[in-house]
Amino acid sequence: MDFAALQVFKAVVDEGGISPAARKLHRVQSNVSTRIQQLEASLGTPLFVREKRRLFLSPAGELFLGYVDQLLKISEQARSAVRGDAPRGVLRIGTLESTAASRLPPLLSRYHQRYPAVRVELATGTTDSLVEAVLGRKLEAAFVAECDSAAQVESIPVFLEELVVVAPRSHARIRRAQDVRTDTMIAFPSGCAYRRRLQAWLAGGGIAPSRVLELSSYHAIIACVASGTGIALAPRSVLETIRGARDVSVYRLATSQRKVTTSFVWRRGEASSPLRAFRDQLADFRKARNFRVAASLA
Repeated sequence: MDFAALQVFKAVVDEGGISPAARKLHRVQSNVSTRIQQLEASLGTPLFVREKRRLFLSPAGELFLGYVDQLLKISEQARSAVRGDAPRGVLRIGTLESTAASRLPPLLSRYHQRYPAVRVELATGTTDSLVEAVLGRKLEAAFVAECDSAAQVESIPVFLEELVVVAPRSHARIRRAQDVRTDTMIAFPSGCAYRRRLQAWLAGGGIAPSRVLELSSYHAIIACVASGTGIALAPRSVLETIRGARDVSVYRLATSQRKVTTSFVWRRGEASSPLRAFRDQLADFRKARNFRVAASLA
């Protein structure tokens, strides 16, 4: 088993088949097929399930892929360290939709200007799904809210958010959870830290919502609130990016309930050159702005 075989295996997985992998690697299809067969023979187990001329990773292939990702990244890090190269390659990071909309554009723009050889691939999701993707090595790192401190994850706090209750303009003034006891709760799917915060606020007032509308976009959530469908919890910074937010009423939570920290997390002891560069940029950002953001939430 050599690195060339691992690169062929990774290309087949990434491209979804022998033919597209061969085109990406500038090889003939027979050569790619032979390398995969030789790799499977050396491991003594099939890495793919062949079905109707399509390839799917076998259980052993899924397990092997995680190690291949690590080996190829370590190899690239070693070459970069020896050559003293600037970061290059792909950086896959995850983010909450709220963070992507209101916080990341200037950070990503600055990073691209400094490291044009790095291609950033962004995925959005809930806190729980993003942490799972990081631990499963589908993402290198992610921006998450209220992440439990897992042993396999390291983190740095980056943003402080203020959560607010959003309601239709026609809704009576909201001062406590009992004021929304008959309303539909509009929220992201389970696994969302903000949804858990909303449920905790309601539970503190003895309210268990009987109707929940799950959506995966703040634009959709705010539009539904504006139309009178229900109430929601959202970061104030997101409302500033949505035009329809002018058609809803916004109410503050108690100080102890409205503050939420967004952290950047990655697997413990693992960091590629592009990820280290991104972390350094976040550190500079925190020095320049963290105190001002914190003060605005006091």
